[in-house]
Amino acid sequence: MAQKVTAVFDIGKTNKKFFLFDKNYKEVYREYASFDLIEDEDGHPTENLEALQVWLKEIFYRVLKNEEFSIKAINFSTYGASFVHLDEEGNPLTPLYNYTKEINEDLVDGFYEKYGPELELTRTTGSPKSGLLNSGMQLYWIKHTKPEIFKKIKYSLHLPQYLSFVFTGIPISEYTSIGCHTSLWNYETKDYQAWVYREGIHKVLPPIVSTETSINMNYNGTRIKVGVGIHDSSSALLPYVRSVKKPFVLVSTGTWSIALNPFSDVPLTTEETEAGCINYMRINGKPVKSSRLFLGNEYKLQVEELSRKFNVDKDYHKTIEFDYEVYFEIIKEFQYCFTWKSFSDKNMPKKTSYSYHTFEHAYHQLMIELVQLQVQGIKKIADTQEIDRLYVDGGFTDNDLYIKLLSYYLRGMKLRTTKASLGSALGAAIAISDSKLNSKFLKKNYALKKHVPFIAI
Repeated sequence: MAQKVTAVFDIGKTNKKFFLFDKNYKEVYREYASFDLIEDEDGHPTENLEALQVWLKEIFYRVLKNEEFSIKAINFSTYGASFVHLDEEGNPLTPLYNYTKEINEDLVDGFYEKYGPELELTRTTGSPKSGLLNSGMQLYWIKHTKPEIFKKIKYSLHLPQYLSFVFTGIPISEYTSIGCHTSLWNYETKDYQAWVYREGIHKVLPPIVSTETSINMNYNGTRIKVGVGIHDSSSALLPYVRSVKKPFVLVSTGTWSIALNPFSDVPLTTEETEAGCINYMRINGKPVKSSRLFLGNEYKLQVEELSRKFNVDKDYHKTIEFDYEVYFEIIKEFQYCFTWKSFSDKNMPKKTSYSYHTFEHAYHQLMIELVQLQVQGIKKIADTQEIDRLYVDGGFTDNDLYIKLLSYYLRGMKLRTTKASLGSALGAAIAISDSKLNSKFLKKNYALKKHVPFIAI
């Protein structure tokens, strides 16, 4: 008898993944693909939407015919800040513009002059000024620089909802895509921002439905629930929200380290906004107070430089473990030594300067400074006296110094690491199901590990 499964397409910028999960959310099948980027009309690299669509359908219909599995539901998790603009026939009108594409600064400045002040708009949207990383700005940009295309847009769908549309033909919007640094949503009024209505942009945004909505479809006589898609950051958070009963902070590490507090019901304050906090959104429309640190990017750049300076192998840093003696030697007369390459900080010197003679010492100094910034980011979004649980997932869970230092500096919090390589895919599977998760879910599915802070001598 065929095994009943939930299918999930988990679309990252580099890797496109397809998973099948059984009723206990165990992965029973996976497939990966990647596509060469194409160029938009300005020569900027972007996603090959046509190749992606062909792959989605090919893999789905192939698995549908496979007698080993019986697909009961399908959902989609993808990166955000990306719109697909459809014409009357449901065909894409433009390339899938890459959120790294730069747009005319005068246009952006004009937007904030018209609809600002900037700080207040940032506060109520939970979205700082970030060019096309705010997907709402993409619609404003198209309207004012490509009016002939804007007139032809019937619907603009965020990427997760477009993937759902490929299977259902039904255009919808959902909360997590609208609420994640788009500049579209007003967290105070719980509606689109006033500028969206004044620009007439609401007319191309389909009706909003809950992220847990599914559409019943019939494929070759098989009834399948098709989900409406979910933003990957909100998706990765969902298994924690569903299985952990006490308030917590989740730090998702990688190129960006994003600290998420899903237990803050109030909009951002001016002070939090000035400190760089932003909002993501839970599947029920509630805000997730967040802070971002370009941790993985900065780490990579600094470690490359250290490896060259001390003439060690480029992967040597992966072997370094926390050394108590080196740590205490550094903090005895602590000074900031590193100048950051991808962001600025009030404590950093004008030029990187240290007197260490070994890679190990310089590396410990680097990690102490980076983890201090991480701690600041966590404290910006949460009162760590009130919230005493901290979960860390992603690439830095394997970094011994990062984990030991974080545990020490936040020793009032119970630190747990998880291996959540399936995080956003699992979240998408959970979003479309009715089942409840218990407290053992993370232990069983996420290799949950407890960490105890070291003792200062």
